[in-house]
Amino acid sequence: MTGAGSTESPRWAKLIDQTRCIGCHACTVACKSENEVPVGVSRTYVKYVEVGVFPEVRRSVQVTRCNQCEDAPCVSACPTGAMHRRPDGIVDFDKSICIGCKACIAACPYDAIFINPEDHSAEKCNFCAHRLDLGLEPACVVVCPTEAILIGDLNDPSSKVSQLVNRDVVAVRRPEKGTRPKLFYKGAHQATLDPLAARRPAGGLFLWSQQRRGPHHQVGGHPQHPNSSAAALLAYDGPHSVPWDWRVSAYTWTKGLAAGVFLVAALLVLAGRLPVASVLWRIYVPLISGVFLALTGGLLVLDLEHPERFYLVLTRGRPQSWLVRGAYLISAYAALLALQFLLGLLGLGSALFAWFGLPLALSVAVYTAYLLAQARARDLWQSPLLPPHLAVQAGMVGSAALLPLLAAFYPALWGWVAAALAAATAAHLLFVAAELGSHATAHAELAAWEMTRGRWAGWFRAGLLLSAVGLLAPWWGGVAAAAVLVGLFLHEHAYLQAGQSVPLA
Repeated sequence: MTGAGSTESPRWAKLIDQTRCIGCHACTVACKSENEVPVGVSRTYVKYVEVGVFPEVRRSVQVTRCNQCEDAPCVSACPTGAMHRRPDGIVDFDKSICIGCKACIAACPYDAIFINPEDHSAEKCNFCAHRLDLGLEPACVVVCPTEAILIGDLNDPSSKVSQLVNRDVVAVRRPEKGTRPKLFYKGAHQATLDPLAARRPAGGLFLWSQQRRGPHHQVGGHPQHPNSSAAALLAYDGPHSVPWDWRVSAYTWTKGLAAGVFLVAALLVLAGRLPVASVLWRIYVPLISGVFLALTGGLLVLDLEHPERFYLVLTRGRPQSWLVRGAYLISAYAALLALQFLLGLLGLGSALFAWFGLPLALSVAVYTAYLLAQARARDLWQSPLLPPHLAVQAGMVGSAALLPLLAAFYPALWGWVAAALAAATAAHLLFVAAELGSHATAHAELAAWEMTRGRWAGWFRAGLLLSAVGLLAPWWGGVAAAAVLVGLFLHEHAYLQAGQSVPLA
């Protein structure tokens, strides 16, 4: 594996020669046996693609697994360091500190990471690092009957892998992501490398929701059934479910409320419209924001596969992860709200809470945009418009939640906030229109299609219609506020689920 010519520490890489692969699945079986991988999930699996149109059809295969990236998105996204990069370049994992947040799954552009159903921790191919440390080859390399799988040291000029990578024409999957994979393919068909490469014979984008899939493929936990003929038939060995479900959608909504109520009230205080001694500012604003912030934290913990390990985010959190940064922001915001509420019970109110809390609440509202951007696998979420859009959404739901309280305590301010709700709604609709315009990648285009005309179209259209009622807030008041609150949740759910619906492998 590593020859005498190597003078540096090893930099392990794999090369898969698809001209030799016969699709026998020996690598999958050997990997399962060596690493005790449960039934239903796989660290490595063989994908078949039937290329062409009858009668000119041929089968292409691809061995699919972790790409061992030099710039691994899963490592950056992992909040605790469970996903980490060893000195020899292998991206490995430590199950003992995995909290099961699934951020690594959302970040991986190659659909290579899964949650082990037995121990509920993230897992993937790690080049059989325990065997390499003993001077042995990975199980898949040993068992391959045609020597289609090779492992070697890229720093060793005498390594066969190093020679082939530097001499022959090889390819990597999704090079545009800039992850610099160390899994190279020789002789692979583009239809196997890129699941969006298949196109209709008549031309045009080949829509994923219209593709014929293998019986095990899942989107959002639901089996997908073919509804049209296709130029390519993909068969998978294991399930592939989206990592983030309704709990994450609900978390973005409750967090927007927690931040938005305070933001709108603080702006009224700083504008001199809402007295700092008012019961609304002293008691109700921190109470309502705090309740929704607690719900946000509860949803975050509920979404973890290991909720009992949530404390690791704070005790050994890695600051490059936006999940960790978000936890710090939420903790600081919670402390500010608690102090404001406790002092408010004593009859003390201050504009200082508005000055210090405004940037903190705004940060809580928008940090999710950067958390989603860290999910580099999902192109729909990479929009630079997302941070200001989330700030506008916080203003929407914050205004909607405050309207009933203003009607009861400060009717003179009701008209101002109703107008603010209408303006925020208009801005939200403009952001939606801009985000659904032209897209730089086929991945983002297909995700937008799934949201507006595909599986999530019902959620999206209902959310858009209900949100638009907010334009009538100066006249419809409470009805508009309720419609906005429901509509924004529907929109958030459609946006998050559609972003995860595009195939990666």
